[in-house]
Amino acid sequence: MADEMVLRAQRFINSTYGDVPGITKVDETGVVTWPTLNALIRALQYELGITALADNFGPTTLRTLTEKWPSIDAGSTAPANVIRILQSALYCKGYDGGDIDGTYGARVAAAVREIKADAGLDGPFPGDAVVPKLFKALLTMDAYTLRDGGDDTVRAAQRWMNATYIGRANFFVIACDGRYSRDVQRALMFAVQYETGMTDAVANGVFGPGTQAGVRNNPVSVGSTGAWVRLFSAAMAFNRRRGVAFTDAFDARLAVRVCAFQEFVRLPVTGKGDFATWASLLVSTGDTTRPGTAADCSTEVTAARAKELAAAGYEVVGRYLSNVAGTSLDKMIKPGELRVMADNGLACFPIYQTNGAAASYFTAAQGTSDAADALHWARYHGFRPGTRIYFAVDYDAVDSEVDSGVLPYFRALKAAVDADGAGYRTGIYGPRAVCSRVGGEGLTSASFVSDMSTAYTGNVASPLPEDWAFDQIVTLSVGSGDGAIEIDKNIASGRDRGQISYDPPGAATDLDVRFDLSRRAVALADVRAYLQSCGIPEKGAGDPTPTSTKVAPGAAGTTEAFDTLIAYDAVLTDLARTLRMRKALIAASVLWAARTGTTLSPKAAVAARNHCVRTRILRGPILDANDPADLRAMGRKLRDDTTFRVNTVAYALITSAHDLGLPRPGLADTDHSTLRLLDGPVQLGLYQVLEKYYAPLRAGR
Repeated sequence: MADEMVLRAQRFINSTYGDVPGITKVDETGVVTWPTLNALIRALQYELGITALADNFGPTTLRTLTEKWPSIDAGSTAPANVIRILQSALYCKGYDGGDIDGTYGARVAAAVREIKADAGLDGPFPGDAVVPKLFKALLTMDAYTLRDGGDDTVRAAQRWMNATYIGRANFFVIACDGRYSRDVQRALMFAVQYETGMTDAVANGVFGPGTQAGVRNNPVSVGSTGAWVRLFSAAMAFNRRRGVAFTDAFDARLAVRVCAFQEFVRLPVTGKGDFATWASLLVSTGDTTRPGTAADCSTEVTAARAKELAAAGYEVVGRYLSNVAGTSLDKMIKPGELRVMADNGLACFPIYQTNGAAASYFTAAQGTSDAADALHWARYHGFRPGTRIYFAVDYDAVDSEVDSGVLPYFRALKAAVDADGAGYRTGIYGPRAVCSRVGGEGLTSASFVSDMSTAYTGNVASPLPEDWAFDQIVTLSVGSGDGAIEIDKNIASGRDRGQISYDPPGAATDLDVRFDLSRRAVALADVRAYLQSCGIPEKGAGDPTPTSTKVAPGAAGTTEAFDTLIAYDAVLTDLARTLRMRKALIAASVLWAARTGTTLSPKAAVAARNHCVRTRILRGPILDANDPADLRAMGRKLRDDTTFRVNTVAYALITSAHDLGLPRPGLADTDHSTLRLLDGPVQLGLYQVLEKYYAPLRAGR
């Protein structure tokens, strides 16, 4: 909502500093924005004589302000424009800054006393003077009164930390809005370091060895009092533990809440603020040395590795359902691996990740596609209905990206999984905040939390999701020799025990294999006879009676076209396996194009490859279908590189399916969808003839 005095502040900025190099005019909207606050910071720097203006109120600004005007009030020598900047900042914070007239009058003095009280600074900084750290705080978006979603207990802790530690060199005024944030978490870590006895030169806000040693030496329990209890109860409140009071006395009521927290994060239930409990409150990984019973890994769990994992106390291991097309990373579950794990008492929880490392990946269309792919691979490996599949959000997604991409992705994904009707369940892998939001909408039933990413904002200031199943805390090696394996150690909540019994895997019959060359003559005879029955002879132009397709004069004969399939069988097989498509579908299109002399136009090829790049099926640049240079280059590749041309045929089929509103071509396509995709019954028949020879080879491997 627009505010008249904020509007006046914006007009003051533009009229006074609009022509100053390094200060950009701001929009005069009456709404507080970062550009408005950044302009005020730069204006202050200008008044201080700083030449390198920046949006950051950093050490140089603080030091220079302290040297020139360490205390600004009615009797200070600060110039009128500095007072106007202060008045503007007060209005941006919601306080009465007077008339923005450069006068430090009674209204300004009253507002300063009010904000000090709100922020807990009236003790260390009594009176109505503005000190440099308060000026810095005024030029932020932080609030000092309770905000929607805030908590009174959290706010009490925020005000106490400001009052207690503001005199330390690297402790700055934090928000007092009742909300836990990254800045508040960092302030808490500094406070803990100060209480361990660290100097300003040593304290850095990081949960390193020195901080860990200090916490280990300062446990709290029933009967403890003082600052350590204050910090412990604050950490409990920040982690949204219900019923916790901000207190300096550890009593039986706090002990009960601690027991509940320890049970929730799967720590020994003692009711004491021991090191492991402190660690779980202060950093997303918690105590990385605590034992875990779950793991995830990208390498095969062989018999030797399974024995080592079981001996080390692991009970369930996360493995990847599939590889990523176009990459050499081999992380997929291997044939027989799940049985080997089960024989050694290890269950498995499946993970689906082909990308998920950037905001651009997450769309509703991608969610639908990933659901179909994951369900295929879950069945392929023999995972039974009821299995929960964890879909990855492998980056620090901010709220706006969750709104615009991640939530639509999971809505479409869950709808597709539910529509499948087999009872598979949807889980999520990602940072705490993302898991909580997606799970809060009912789109997932359990979270696999990427807590090792301790720097993620989504982990720093968010509690562990209520529906957590696995908590990933550290990478380590287990075993030795043939049994050595690198894993991510996970804490298991017991919400998901994985799967240890499987249906017969589909690996033996699902994917195509190389053609048996001994069958060439009979297969060619079948293809030749079928095409002749459609009015397409061995050589020469013909008129396929079921369609009006004419065979071009320059077309290859049937034998020559068929031998193209034989020559490029390895390419076709690998392509079909990688894309999880039927080889007969690609081969029928390749043979038909060769026999009829029809080819993809460069423009159609560009469109097909662009679609597959955008959907992460193919890696490469996005080309311009209207750029003559790109089209010429594509034409040359199609003409001179047969492997490239064969690959592009497959990408064109995928693109056509998308354009027709069909599912992406897979391993269980119906004749109806294949008919639509191949654009006619003649090509469908050709597909069926080829499949007659390919299918028995799959079944007989």
